[in-house]
Amino acid sequence: MTKRLGHAHSTSEPILMQTFDATNIDKEYQFYDEEAARVSQKIDEELKRDWVRRKDAQRRQVKVMLLGQAESGKSTLQKQFQLYYAHHALDHERPLWRPVVYFNILKAVRMILDELDHELNNLSIDDSVEGQAVAHSLAPLGDLSEEFSGLRTKLVPLVAMEDSLASELSGGVAVTGGRTGVYVRAGWQALVTPLSPNRSRALPGTGGLSPAVAQVTSLASRTLISVQNEVDELWKHPAVRILVNNRRIRLDESAPFFLDNIKRVAQPDYLPSTADLLNVRLQTLGVAEHSFDIELCGSRYNWLMYDVGGAYLEEDPRTNRVDDSLQLFTAICSNKLLKNSHLVLMLNKTDLLRKKLEAGVKVRKYITSYGDRPNTYADVSEYFRAHFIQVHRRHDISRRALYVHFTSMLVSFPVIRYLH
Repeated sequence: MTKRLGHAHSTSEPILMQTFDATNIDKEYQFYDEEAARVSQKIDEELKRDWVRRKDAQRRQVKVMLLGQAESGKSTLQKQFQLYYAHHALDHERPLWRPVVYFNILKAVRMILDELDHELNNLSIDDSVEGQAVAHSLAPLGDLSEEFSGLRTKLVPLVAMEDSLASELSGGVAVTGGRTGVYVRAGWQALVTPLSPNRSRALPGTGGLSPAVAQVTSLASRTLISVQNEVDELWKHPAVRILVNNRRIRLDESAPFFLDNIKRVAQPDYLPSTADLLNVRLQTLGVAEHSFDIELCGSRYNWLMYDVGGAYLEEDPRTNRVDDSLQLFTAICSNKLLKNSHLVLMLNKTDLLRKKLEAGVKVRKYITSYGDRPNTYADVSEYFRAHFIQVHRRHDISRRALYVHFTSMLVSFPVIRYLH
């Protein structure tokens, strides 16, 4: 049989045709419209709940920015919060602070030896009243050159490790201006901590430290143990005490604490104590964020604390620290970006102020405007407080309340109540 042209299929093949009922179409479209509306409404409700949760979280979120000079106590305050609200995390980090404690001690020993040579060699030509007084105090000790030469020889291996330990802890971070020391950025603990092959936790048997840092830390520990008696002898030597007390040898604030505890630190199983963590000094760069869940008055709040480091990079060592603090506080009060922030001023290191005043240090010698006011803690602290309040009154751009507290960040926990 001849196939017709244009025919698309054989006559023997069945033709499948779909018929549509108009009433069914309306019902199906109605079903789809109702389902889409239900899904859309569910999404809208979830978005609203999420918005409410986020708004509630924002209301329960407190942001704290720590601003201040280098070594003013910002990082120590952060450690206080960590001890109080996240002590388990800090306990986990304790082994990581061992090399930092060792570095603090190495730096202190090196500074003593350097300043000691300089002072003993130049004291004879210092015709100032203070210089002559120090020379008179040292005279009964006789010629000290041979004694200190022997100590220096024994301490050379320890001092020689300072740069290598600083390099490993800094993780390649360097600063301009020829400054030396340990400079770290936020999260430095992770940089000195090794990861297992699955990158989930520290490798066993290293004390929580990366192989390179663990190696130099182990060497520093063994060296410190071997010369601990010489370090102790140097620190307790009458000549060193005279020069330190007369500010002819100037050390970091943490140095006396660790040198006084050299016998405890120089042990094979040494693990930093809470006091060690609060006293240890580590120079930070950049901004570090720390999160703490805090319960206040039956409600739970998330505190985000921002530790702003690096201010020391632009500091001039010849600048009076009080004047520098007043200039910084002036900038904070007049900063438009901070106009909606609450201001809490912590005049820190009251413990050091008391010690200096008790040792006979005269404030008017360093701050001429102090005049003939009594050289007591009550008068001196009130003088400083009044100056900062005056700066706030003159320069605050939004007439905010100023909350002023005298603090010592080394005292555990009491300082925290000032921020609650």
